[in-house]
Amino acid sequence: MSTDLALHIGALRLVDHHVHSSLDHPVTRPEFEGHLTESDRPVPEGTTQFDSQIGFAVRRHCAPVLGLAPHATAEEYWQARAARTPAELTRLFFEAAGTGHWIVDTGFADGLLPLGDLAGTVPGEFSEVVRLESVLEDVAPASTAATLERDFRAALADAAASAAGLKSIVAYRHGFDVEPARPSAAEVTRAAGRWLATLSGGARPRVTDPVLLRMVLWAGVDTGLPLQLHAGFGDPDLDLRRSDPLLLAPWIRAVEPAGTRVALLHCYPFHRNAGFLAEAFPHVYFDVGLAVNHTGAASAAVIAESLELAPFSKILYSSDAWGPPELHHLGALLWRRGMTRALARWVGEGEWAERDAMRVATMVGRTNAERLYGLSDD
Repeated sequence: MSTDLALHIGALRLVDHHVHSSLDHPVTRPEFEGHLTESDRPVPEGTTQFDSQIGFAVRRHCAPVLGLAPHATAEEYWQARAARTPAELTRLFFEAAGTGHWIVDTGFADGLLPLGDLAGTVPGEFSEVVRLESVLEDVAPASTAATLERDFRAALADAAASAAGLKSIVAYRHGFDVEPARPSAAEVTRAAGRWLATLSGGARPRVTDPVLLRMVLWAGVDTGLPLQLHAGFGDPDLDLRRSDPLLLAPWIRAVEPAGTRVALLHCYPFHRNAGFLAEAFPHVYFDVGLAVNHTGAASAAVIAESLELAPFSKILYSSDAWGPPELHHLGALLWRRGMTRALARWVGEGEWAERDAMRVATMVGRTNAERLYGLSDD
């Protein structure tokens, strides 16, 4: 393996283009283990989530940050972790990640440090991604069917004024098999009336109507900001069959004339499909973020597969870390390791020049995101 290439990738100040904040409170061991899976169900009795790819990766790569030997036992790891405060853990693991700019999705922040507090805790630059569905759900209780879209667009304009990008979870709330066309005002009003009528009991609004989801997607396109879309695997609330980004191709074609860039997030196990879309459409980008942490020792293969088809200028790095700061560090470490292994193999086989491998690693790890989101070069 090329020492120079490994050193170059190891020293990159990454841009994590899609990430969440860190826990703002201590957690129990069962709660911590619950953060090591996308499942929202309890870990089965007699088992531990440490016995998984992500659990092994935490013990291998996060234990040294806490002063433990690699492969410390789960109990040793938990005792060392429990002895530190949430703020100490956040500082340790965020600094270990070597990330220079964090682009933070603030749309699902229960139990997490507010963005301003996070930025005051750890070094680096911070930008915000605004979640479209959250903006709509915030304005819904004070809106009527006739005013919902107007109220939403006004709130979105305010929220987007200082944001680096927007995000939609349409894959969770309906699926990518939505009608691609922009809904008419009459369609939106009818759908808003149906939805708002269900909120009279005081429950927190949760938008699932496909017409309203299309409305927020097109409103996001209209801002001109990069639009992130969750694709591929996630928690059990998701119908994985309907999160294949190929289902979104008609909508991708429909929005292409607007010029808005679309970033497909995570994508596994459909990352090759996402690579096709990024190759076929100039305005489409993608990453394999969430999959990197959850596939652990196998993540190098996923990262290499993400490099198969798409132009290298269309691939991004993200950790999609949420909650335990170990995941912010682990995502960066596993990405560096996977990129180094893939590119070093091609350099060693004579297929790539080492200078090109360094350049591609820099593009994927930093400069593609700087260009996409209009960031300054750190």
